[in-house]
Amino acid sequence: QVKLVESGGGLVQPGGSLRLSCAAFGSIFSINNMGWYRQAPGKERELVATITGGTSTNYADSVKGRFTISRDNAKNTVYLQMNSLKPEDTAVYYCYFDISSRRRWGQGTQVTVSS
Repeated sequence: QVKLVESGGGLVQPGGSLRLSCAAFGSIFSINNMGWYRQAPGKERELVATITGGTSTNYADSVKGRFTISRDNAKNTVYLQMNSLKPEDTAVYYCYFDISSRRRWGQGTQVTVSS
């Protein structure tokens, strides 16, 4: 059984920063890709950032230059550093891990950007 636990969401003013974390627990043998999606009210879930096992990264155009994804393999954890946050970044953020060719999801964490 594998469980992903997210943390770090919250309320922040425009221009502020947050750091999301997502750690995997359980029987983990091989983690390939990791990433983050988000879903705003009334909108479809969208891909935010991905990082491969080789640490290549990819970002949605809307977050390039503001968000940074990273991973710590020793801790089975992926991070999303979010800077210069905008109200349109408000959403529930979901992490995922591709473990042994199966995608696992976190429970989601709310990020609200508002003054």
